[in-house]
Amino acid sequence: MGLLPSARVDARYAELADLRLASTLTDEDAREEAELDPFDRITCRTHRRWLHQCVSSPHHAVPVSGHRWCRPCARPLDAAVDELAGDVRFSCPRCGQTPDNRATRQLTRACRASIAAAADRWPDRDLCA
Repeated sequence: MGLLPSARVDARYAELADLRLASTLTDEDAREEAELDPFDRITCRTHRRWLHQCVSSPHHAVPVSGHRWCRPCARPLDAAVDELAGDVRFSCPRCGQTPDNRATRQLTRACRASIAAAADRWPDRDLCA
């Protein structure tokens, strides 16, 4: 069952079953127009998913910025997402390396935050209280 459009959820996301996803997409769309770096998003407006759920798509490999890209090998990085552990790893299918650069660190942080948001697990929250 989809959501009804509201002030918190843009009509583009009203049919999504995940209210947190729809709300976060709406919020990030608005913030991206003002100050949010598109590479800091934890959702994907193109795929309408949490970032970690679609980061392996060719749309997320950006040679110009180095996001999900191995510059020495000139090829997209593979993405391994472990939702249970809350982690993501990127590696080049040719050389096996993970680029140690700003773009890879930024994408790793965004994917980890995406996993946490999707599972409603945040590092600064005490879930045992």
